[in-house]
Amino acid sequence: MPRRAGIIAAGYPMHLILRGIDRAAVFFEDDDRQFFLDHLAAVAAEESVAVHAYVLMTNHLHLLMTAARDDGVSAVMKRVGQRSVQHVNRTSRRTGGLFEGRFRSSPIEADTYLLACQRYIELNPVRASMVSVPGDYRWSSHRANALGRQDSMVTPHPLYQGLARL
Repeated sequence: MPRRAGIIAAGYPMHLILRGIDRAAVFFEDDDRQFFLDHLAAVAAEESVAVHAYVLMTNHLHLLMTAARDDGVSAVMKRVGQRSVQHVNRTSRRTGGLFEGRFRSSPIEADTYLLACQRYIELNPVRASMVSVPGDYRWSSHRANALGRQDSMVTPHPLYQGLARL
C-alpha cells in the first residue's frame, strides 16, 4: 500500500524527522553533516523555506521548518536527500539508500508546542549523552538560537523572537 501524503500547508511550521534504515548511521564523517547543511541552506533558500531549528544526529535528523508554498518542504527534502545519499555513497564507497523511506512530518498548530518542539530538537544531543550542554554540539541550531552565533541558514520563528520582548 502506498504511503499517504503528509499534510504540509504553507505558513505552518513543520517538525520533520528523517531516520536511517534500521536506525543505521546516515552521517559517517563531519564532512557528511557539513555537506547536508550546506545543501539544506541553499535549497531551503531557493524553495522559500525557513529553517527555524535543526539537529543532525548520527542515525537521524530533526528539522523545524516553515514553507512559503505547500510543496516547499517536500521539494527541499527530496533535493537535499538525494544529493546527501549520493555524497555519502561516493565518499564512503557504499551503495544503496540511507534513509528509512520518506521523512515524517507533523504540523505545529499551537504556539506553545512550537517552543517545546524547538527545545526537543536542540536538546536531542544532550538526551543522547553526546554532550552535557547543547551549545557543545556543533551540528545543531542551538548555538544560533540560544547563543546568538551566526548561522545563515537559521531563521528564528517570530514566536521565538517574541520571547525577547517578554
